[in-house]
Amino acid sequence: MPAPLLPIETAQDLPARADCVVIGGGIVGVSTAYWLARAGQSVVLLEKGQVGAEQSSRNWGWCRQQNRDARELPLSTRSLDLWDQMTADLGPGLGFRRCGLLYLTDDPAELEGWAAWGRFAQGEGIDTRMLSGPQAAERGRATGKSWLGGVWSPTDGIADPASAAPLIAQGIVKHGGYVVQSCAARGLELKAGRIAGVVTERGTIRTGTVVMAGGAWAGSFLHQLGIAFPQASVRSSILSVMPGAEGLPDAVHTAAVSATRRGDGGYTLAISGRANVDPTPGMFAGARHFLPMLAKRWRALRPGGLQGWAAGFETRGRWSLDRETPMERVRILDPRPSKALVRETLARARRLLPALRDIPVQASWAGFIDSTPDGVPVIDADCGLPGLVLAAGLSGHGFGIGPGVGHLVADMILGRTPITPIAHYRLDRFKGSQWGKVAKF
Repeated sequence: MPAPLLPIETAQDLPARADCVVIGGGIVGVSTAYWLARAGQSVVLLEKGQVGAEQSSRNWGWCRQQNRDARELPLSTRSLDLWDQMTADLGPGLGFRRCGLLYLTDDPAELEGWAAWGRFAQGEGIDTRMLSGPQAAERGRATGKSWLGGVWSPTDGIADPASAAPLIAQGIVKHGGYVVQSCAARGLELKAGRIAGVVTERGTIRTGTVVMAGGAWAGSFLHQLGIAFPQASVRSSILSVMPGAEGLPDAVHTAAVSATRRGDGGYTLAISGRANVDPTPGMFAGARHFLPMLAKRWRALRPGGLQGWAAGFETRGRWSLDRETPMERVRILDPRPSKALVRETLARARRLLPALRDIPVQASWAGFIDSTPDGVPVIDADCGLPGLVLAAGLSGHGFGIGPGVGHLVADMILGRTPITPIAHYRLDRFKGSQWGKVAKF
């Protein structure tokens, strides 16, 4: 796979039973299992392919409060603290640093939008600082141009997508949990209307509690249980360049392109919001839910192809628990990036940041970003089946808030006071008045 990723060795055999089984080895799944293991639970993390191999290693690596939707902001703030705690426990390999995030613009409307968010966020105790033209030019001096203004969020930061999820998975084992890779969860066994076990391709684990943290695969898995989860995905294409550029900010966003320093000293380059729409059965099934989001964001989207349909991750077909499932046929979602978008991203980055002009491309890749109709995740322990917790639909925000989502799920399972309010994250909101309230950022 082209996206850089730290490989780890994990167990081969399955425990007979566990207090909780977490399905999905992305940032949300590993964080959930990590916090449960730290609380003394016997927890098993199942990953059909390789830990962190899908969108959790294919993102920018931003861990931000800046410009978060109000429904996510408390979770974002807590997640930054939890990144600090994880780093203290697991070491600097996570790559988490509060290096600050820099936003630059020449658009008055964009600048006013940031200022409006800042007025709200400062009331929530967030350190966000508007930049005048000269201040923006100074912080953005690597661009060699003047700017109308910008924003600096000094307490936000970045972590390393190539290593974070794998190292947190090792933390699960450190605290007494169990991690199994290349083992797909095919479905659930029920007894008296409750979960009794997880059926995998290698056998059954007896448990009464299951967390579905399968990212883009969550909707099709829940469909097997008769649970409707409106979910759709877009294919995002980004690239990285080799180390060697000097004097660039660690993380900078503009409307043209965004750049983030990687753990190896190179930079990840992307155009915010740009993606291809690959039609899938799940997308068609939930089309009515996504009309408000499409109306708001269609300018950034481009028609895709049949990669999503062929991969089968949003199938609405039924599968048998004693036969190979779509998760075993496609261990890792590794779509082809848009060559046109990669070329455009590189050209924009080299125009914006002259230090990149002679730096060669390291790699390019794509990933499927799963979203809910309002762009806010579902984190819910009351989604239609006793013992099942859903944590999915992170809508492109999952890497930064993953530690907080995992802690919130652990709170639900353990009966603790949740670290943040949970009402905004309920699955049943799509049946009621919140339909169509699309996140602004």
